[in-house]
Amino acid sequence: MADTVPEVFTTEAAEAYTEEGHGGAPTHVEPELWGLAPFQVVSVAMFVLLLIAFFGAKVHKTIGGGLDARIAAIRTQLDEAKQLRAEAETLRDEYAAKIKGAEQDAEAMMTNARHEADALLAKAEADSTAMVERRKRMAEDKISAAEREAVEEVRNRAVFAATTASRKLIAAKHDAEADRALADQVIANI
Repeated sequence: MADTVPEVFTTEAAEAYTEEGHGGAPTHVEPELWGLAPFQVVSVAMFVLLLIAFFGAKVHKTIGGGLDARIAAIRTQLDEAKQLRAEAETLRDEYAAKIKGAEQDAEAMMTNARHEADALLAKAEADSTAMVERRKRMAEDKISAAEREAVEEVRNRAVFAATTASRKLIAAKHDAEADRALADQVIANI
């Protein structure tokens, strides 16, 4: 081979690699790739290209079929996801309505409880006022009964004292003669 290194860009014509052949005459040397001549490299390349085209089409169909199946599975999953999302939104709306209803029920219950508590408080105040009035009347009745009893007792004692005193006076000042005159007078008045 020649000692010169080919330049990538040259303005001069590239020199052909030559070897000295038989008898010193130069011979043209063809480039080789893995020990194959250029027409053989082209033949192998065409053969590989045809194999790729033949089997590649089948592989392409297999890959395409697999991708189509995967796309169909993904579409099915997306449809299921859309359906689940719609169901979830329906459930969310339903529960939001239930929560709103529960809040309104709770508010109504609180209002009702306040009204009942106010009514119970008013009733308790009225009952306690009535009870105080009853007890006051009972105390007044007991006081008046005690006064009546005291007055009655004073009267009874006064009557007893008066009868005792009158007996003593009558016994001391009246004798049998005065009793007869008094009895005659009472009989005459009848």
